[in-house]
Amino acid sequence: MTYKHEKFVKLAEKRVPRAIRELRLIGNLSNKHNYSYTEKDAQKILGVLESELKLLKNRFSSDDGRTTPVFKL
Repeated sequence: MTYKHEKFVKLAEKRVPRAIRELRLIGNLSNKHNYSYTEKDAQKILGVLESELKLLKNRFSSDDGRTTPVFKL
């Protein structure tokens, strides 16, 4: 393994579990016994998370790691 790959693995093993934990905590907000929210609130949260996940996927699939804006009419 190269140094860059070792660094990638080390950081990924720290960051991915942390991201999963945070997503689960956000999911806990869906418990209507503990919280009150509107459908609009929920859609706003889900929309921004889906948008960020799409950007993440684009960064991993592009050749240079940069995001490329997507525009369609």
